[in-house]
Amino acid sequence: MAEAVYILCALTSAACAVLLLRAWRRTRMKLLLYSGLCFSLFTVNNMLLFVDLVLVPAGDLSLARTVTSLAGASVLLFGLIWDVS
Repeated sequence: MAEAVYILCALTSAACAVLLLRAWRRTRMKLLLYSGLCFSLFTVNNMLLFVDLVLVPAGDLSLARTVTSLAGASVLLFGLIWDVS
């Protein structure tokens, strides 16, 4: 059951990223770009979680997962702080 949740989380993050980036292409609002990039990195994080816990349970991808989630949150934080439009 946990495997399905990991996959659904990755698919949801990917859908959010696609929708946000499509909206950014139409409007060119920078905050949509930062949000889309954030969710893209969260998608990578969720895929790494699935690989780490399901496909390769003996391996340890916790550092890669931490780096991608930190990068995603940092991109969004940068966009929220420096986007003044």
